Amino acid sequence: MATKAAQDIFCEIPCLTEQSPSLSGLELQKKWFRGSDKRYLAEALQKFVGYNKELLGFLGVTPIITGHDKDVGLAFRTSQFVGTIPLRAPDTGKQIGDFVVVPRYASQRNRFGDYVQILSLLKHRIEPQFVDSIPLASGRNFRPPLYFEALLYVKELAAFTKRAWRRFRSVEEIQTHPGGRINWERYVEHNHDPRRRLEFPSRRNILSESHPEYQQLKYVYELALAEIVAPVTPSRIKATASATISYLDERLSDMLAVKTRTMQIRLSDPPAVKSIKEAANRILQKDVQRGKAWRVDFSEVFERFVQHIFEQVSKEIGGVLLENVRFRTHGEHLPVWTLSHLEPDAVLRKNGQLFFVDAKYKAHLLNRTSDSEYLKEEHRHDLHQVMAYSSFDTAERKHVFLVYPSSSPSLEAMDFGSPFSRGETKVGMVGVPLDVSYIEAAKRLILQAITADVRYLAATPA
Repeated sequence: MATKAAQDIFCEIPCLTEQSPSLSGLELQKKWFRGSDKRYLAEALQKFVGYNKELLGFLGVTPIITGHDKDVGLAFRTSQFVGTIPLRAPDTGKQIGDFVVVPRYASQRNRFGDYVQILSLLKHRIEPQFVDSIPLASGRNFRPPLYFEALLYVKELAAFTKRAWRRFRSVEEIQTHPGGRINWERYVEHNHDPRRRLEFPSRRNILSESHPEYQQLKYVYELALAEIVAPVTPSRIKATASATISYLDERLSDMLAVKTRTMQIRLSDPPAVKSIKEAANRILQKDVQRGKAWRVDFSEVFERFVQHIFEQVSKEIGGVLLENVRFRTHGEHLPVWTLSHLEPDAVLRKNGQLFFVDAKYKAHLLNRTSDSEYLKEEHRHDLHQVMAYSSFDTAERKHVFLVYPSSSPSLEAMDFGSPFSRGETKVGMVGVPLDVSYIEAAKRLILQAITADVRYLAATPA
């Protein structure tokens, strides 16, 4: 029997799908569009596309109506975005199932575990984007993995608790002598009793860790903990956090948890306090957004992942990696649409030699046997772009890397020579899987290509 989550899914396909298998119009009418007339299925599909155009565009999904009459169907092209959106039926306008785009490399068992492992390596924070929508029918099953943010918060809180953060709090107590702010109204209620004349109800301020803001951090910790130990969280994520959780459970065991919607950040807060409050607010904000349509731009994830790999390569060869270098445009009275700058993802510099790197999160190396004109045009555009970057190198022999996602690490070399000069450009087309277990294999291929070029240039007479 299908699970409740599966019943709420209209369609689930990977990102970077050139064209998905077509969904039969008759099957769609039978399951989702029951009020639509079977004789006019094409019109129903057109209406469905119109109803959901805005959210499909948000997720970067292009609907493709195929066939005609009773053989009409609906296919989809997906782009670089991963996420989930709710859909409406064409006959009633009411909510039906959700449209889900998963990472290309994902398994059915764990869609986002590899993604979280990659994000934990990167020095750049990549946040999901949300948009107002009706609540997702699939609920928490296909929302962004909050356990990653929870894991970051738990680690930061553990480090924060090792420093002192005390604030004054007001406590009321009975003293045997006048001191602090005495509540005389309460005192006169019992001073007629000789045995209680030396009981002075008073209020005083003491420095303590058990103040409301620390208690709010404890509340956010409980939210984060619930995410980490949830059944949908991968076992390796739970194992990573187990020692930190044990420490925090003991460290905060005597502290009350005070519910809050947001942590107030003050100008007077020390940097460490501001940082932990910001981390707490990210958890609180995502708790509010959990039912909305969302997406993650995997082109940015891939770009940062490629930068991470080339940074490791540059360290091994004693080079320098410059990320997102901007070559600015200068000129007068230029059209509005003129580019303000060119920006390769990275430039690796070694002994005065430059290697330009551009990462493209596109399906080319995942569709090696496809004769698609779309793939050809996109590759031509990518190649022209990376060759344009290399024009800023004054050397006759230029070097560029064009990086695509792939199912396994690969590297193919292409040489472009000029018929008008001795100039040539060597293009390394690199395939990099979005999986941390392939980092070392990808590095070896890139290192071999770079060291071979460095040796060739060193042996070539000027």
